[in-house]
Amino acid sequence: MSKIHIVLHEPEIPQNTGNIARTCAATGAALHLIRPMGFTVDDKKLKRAGLDYWDKLDITYYDGLADFYTRHPDAEIYYFSTKAQHTHTDVTYPEEVFLMFGKESAGLPEELLLQNASHTVRIPMRDTLRSLNLSNAAAIAVYEVLRQQNFAGLREDGALTKYDWSDAYE
Repeated sequence: MSKIHIVLHEPEIPQNTGNIARTCAATGAALHLIRPMGFTVDDKKLKRAGLDYWDKLDITYYDGLADFYTRHPDAEIYYFSTKAQHTHTDVTYPEEVFLMFGKESAGLPEELLLQNASHTVRIPMRDTLRSLNLSNAAAIAVYEVLRQQNFAGLREDGALTKYDWSDAYE
């Protein structure tokens, strides 16, 4: 199975990170959180958004961008920004890929985008709006990679599964 990594650089809103964590759990993607963050990992809003999926996550924390790059020197990274020339569907993603997103208030640092222009992509949207919600953008990105890989490792039969919802809201 392919390995997809969602990287959040300095996330600020716990609900967005919780929703992304849920997407990671549902798709098998790993979640990477680069500090500083605008919340703590025990934040009630974060946990509620991720519901009961926290034990199903492959999650790694980093003390800044330099720490992330030191631990993944050979990673193929695609940077998501509204300022990119190419769209996220212009790319043929490798089997192992890192999809990096910036903080909600400012996106990724401009210098980082300039240094990695050939690997910077955008999700198309109307000109009059600033950006998509971070958790929506991460979901769009991960599912594009999965689509290109024929949804490898995901349930294909479409069968409903029994789920005990009573545990989700404790």
